[in-house]
Amino acid sequence: MLLRQIFDPHLAQYAYLIGCQRTGEALIIDPERDIERYHKIANENGLQITAVTETHIHADFVSGCQEFAADPDLQVYLSAEGGPDWLYNWPRNRPNTHFVKHGSTFNVGKIKIEVIATPGHTPEHICFLITDCGAGADQPMALITGDFLFVGGVGRPDLLETAAGIANVMEASAYSLGQSLRTRLSPFSDFLQILPGHGAGSACGKSLGAVPISTLGYERAFNSSFKLALADPAVFVKDVLTGQPNPPLYFARMKQVNRDGIAVTGGAPLAPHISTKQFREFASDSTLSILDTREDRIAFDAAHVPHAIHAPLNTPFFFSSAGSYVTPNSKIILILENPEDADLAVKQLYRIGLDSILGWITVEEAAELATESIERIHFENFDTSVVANAEILDVRNTSEYDADHLPGARSTPYTRLAEHLDELPQNRRLYVHCAAGRRAAAACSFLKAKGY
Repeated sequence: MLLRQIFDPHLAQYAYLIGCQRTGEALIIDPERDIERYHKIANENGLQITAVTETHIHADFVSGCQEFAADPDLQVYLSAEGGPDWLYNWPRNRPNTHFVKHGSTFNVGKIKIEVIATPGHTPEHICFLITDCGAGADQPMALITGDFLFVGGVGRPDLLETAAGIANVMEASAYSLGQSLRTRLSPFSDFLQILPGHGAGSACGKSLGAVPISTLGYERAFNSSFKLALADPAVFVKDVLTGQPNPPLYFARMKQVNRDGIAVTGGAPLAPHISTKQFREFASDSTLSILDTREDRIAFDAAHVPHAIHAPLNTPFFFSSAGSYVTPNSKIILILENPEDADLAVKQLYRIGLDSILGWITVEEAAELATESIERIHFENFDTSVVANAEILDVRNTSEYDADHLPGARSTPYTRLAEHLDELPQNRRLYVHCAAGRRAAAACSFLKAKGY
């Protein structure tokens, strides 16, 4: 058996390739939308991808299962758990699609895959037990856990309510998650490897570890959330729902397209290098979104093109800014620090379903157009008397605001700002802060682009 963990550091997401070296067949679990990299890894190891599956309907990226399913000969395995509201719609009537439930098994060559239903993060969530029968094993060696059990944490059960807008379900989901943790893992040995769907930096859980793999025995001993679920179900529910970060707005759309379908394109779009003249022509379009991807937020605040949104590329804030401030139908222009960043930026947008990219220009080339600025004030120089005639926006997570905040400040997490614009006064000055500056920079750029 060949097992490869494939890491996307920008989304802190793990996909898995499971290959049978005897038969040359391979399975991909939890792929992202740009699937050519998985084919490349398989080809480099003398394998052909013959099947694809996923642990659940993802909220943080467009699943690559639909791209893989364009091949009618490829086997697709999807969850049939969770009830009628959580059944996949996009693969209906597709040949070679198999809907699996708890206890279902299928093989990739000499490797046995067993489905374990683990509701809680989502109702349809499943995990995959991996047994290398070709090596003579009669016990599983690993569990692909998706967003059920992480290294050092567990999946968050609140997203159906906080991201997808389904009311009054988070507490029941938390109880369901605790029940899954108590019952589904109890039969297995401590040596079982735990291969999670995310690592540190993901918005799909809190306190996730940066170690890529673990064992069930280690998590039983040292994973505080897991231990709490085993020891005190009621306290676990309260704890797992406390302190979760506010999800980006695009999570709701990801849930919808991963259940119902999105255009299959055969790969990420190509984005041309445009001139300043072309930029000026495009900028007259009111539906345009401009993403300034440089990391230096101080330089952005000092001078940027009108209506640009700050979305630093090589950070998790790129997805949060683009996914929270750019609508799915928007046309997009990228402002890049380096031309070689174009491919990465386009693929990152493609992974969250933003495909209409007109082109890119560098920060240096756009300098002559950078006529806007945003004032920065150090906290020690902030005159609190201005509050009487202004508004303070605290764009940290709700849990941070609840723990401590400035008197009179309004809590508006930066990932949810777009849905609260009509609540903000347009005739008063806005003072925006977070904890270290990145979230405030993104929020201010969006507010400025919207005319505040």
